[in-house]
Amino acid sequence: MFAFDHLLVARVLLTLMTLGWSLGTILADFNKTHATNPQWTPHARFHLVWQISSYVGFGLLNLALIWCPGPLGFERLCLAALIGVIVYAAFFAALFAMPVYGGGAYDSNGYEPFDAPVPVIARKWDVNITVFSIQLVILASSIVALTR
Repeated sequence: MFAFDHLLVARVLLTLMTLGWSLGTILADFNKTHATNPQWTPHARFHLVWQISSYVGFGLLNLALIWCPGPLGFERLCLAALIGVIVYAAFFAALFAMPVYGGGAYDSNGYEPFDAPVPVIARKWDVNITVFSIQLVILASSIVALTR
């Protein structure tokens, strides 16, 4: 009979989740739509590059927690999941608080929403919200794997 390793599944899922908010941030934000966007103020671009750099550093830390051998392996996986919870909770808090600070999910000169493949919730889907929602499902799945 095949023995299912729930901790290995959790490690793989936590890795995908971590790459989503660390490497994904470089790919999505370090370009002409964000970090080098001439329509953004220089100070806003500074903060974004700082954020990207921080996410890369925390992502490397998370990958070390997930994959480096050593004591407290289960606890380190729980900490890696908690870091993911913090990242995604902050994203969704910023999303829901947009009316308070005048934010927007996208810029007209950035990533535009795309036509929904199945317009159940909305006719247009925002790229960030869609990707982060998928990542949230991956994070939740990793937590389920950890609790098995």
